[in-house]
Amino acid sequence: MNAADTVTITTPSDREVVVARTFDAPRALVFDAYTQPELLMRWYGAPGRSLVVCEIDLRVGGAYRFLWRGAGKKDVGMHGVHREVVRPERIVRTETWEDWDAGEVVATIVLAERAGATTLTSTGLYPSREVRDAVMKAGFESGTRETFARLAAILSNMHASKGAA
Repeated sequence: MNAADTVTITTPSDREVVVARTFDAPRALVFDAYTQPELLMRWYGAPGRSLVVCEIDLRVGGAYRFLWRGAGKKDVGMHGVHREVVRPERIVRTETWEDWDAGEVVATIVLAERAGATTLTSTGLYPSREVRDAVMKAGFESGTRETFARLAAILSNMHASKGAA
């Protein structure tokens, strides 16, 4: 495992979770993988579930909705609104779970490129410490590591194909 394979997860305040990982891909490619439904459906999901609904209106005020499904598991949905979209460097959006009245999370995704690699930093601001802690106890860390490993594989394949073109 090299440094690019490392996901860091911290809780810098009572309501925040910050996740960071560096990917060996240009920032525009990481942005596309994070915002294009056909790409998101290949990597974004909780363990044992697949993303089966991925609707994105990628503009300020535009809504999105995700629905994950897994064999023998309850469907899980999330929706929200984009508050800020600056291609390819920043997205701020709200997140509301459809099956849990936990309140609204504000997620800020920042992409910084250096020497052809991109560091993705995602900060989730939860409505309370209790909600943040419940999310962390529900497998957030292991799910995030697994999900970002899938993203790294997708990006590696995309980057290799673009290089060969």
